[in-house]
Amino acid sequence: MELRFSAHLYEAGIDEAGRGCLAGPVVAAAVILPDGFEHPILTDSKKLSHDQRMNIRPYILEHAIAWGVGMKSASRIDEINILQANFEAMHEAIEALGQEPSFISIDGNKFKPFEEIPFECVVKGDAKYTNIAAASILAKTYRDEVMVFLHEKYPEYGWDGNKGYPTKKHKIAIREHGPSPFHRQSFNWKLPED
Repeated sequence: MELRFSAHLYEAGIDEAGRGCLAGPVVAAAVILPDGFEHPILTDSKKLSHDQRMNIRPYILEHAIAWGVGMKSASRIDEINILQANFEAMHEAIEALGQEPSFISIDGNKFKPFEEIPFECVVKGDAKYTNIAAASILAKTYRDEVMVFLHEKYPEYGWDGNKGYPTKKHKIAIREHGPSPFHRQSFNWKLPED
């Protein structure tokens, strides 16, 4: 895995978590890593266990040149749609860096330009570039913590396990209990009739 897409030292890798969920926020992270940064098991967060992600996160936070996290709520997603909310979360993560990046590499194929900073969208970038993989771990772990916190208020939906993703049990719980204030009303979370 390459460290970054470009030759820019201050390239920020960006990824998001929770885009396809029925409940909770979408969370984006931006990470600028120094030359020589490496970790033996750092890769796309989806390929790692929860414990592995939680073990890697402090290493990223300690060794990154800069990192930032952005978050947009379910109500904001309903207001402006998931794609625009995702862009807002990414921009918020860039602003939270405290260090203006000279280049931005984004996991996926869509991005709304941020100021005048050059960028590149990279499909499956979290499996190709270390800075994007690091961002994927921060986005995923911070979002998971939010969903576990919300689970304590609304345990009937099982967010400590499904993290708001559209599992069958989650959809059945919505049918039985109705949607919570943290469900995305604009998403199709209804089960087909039996």
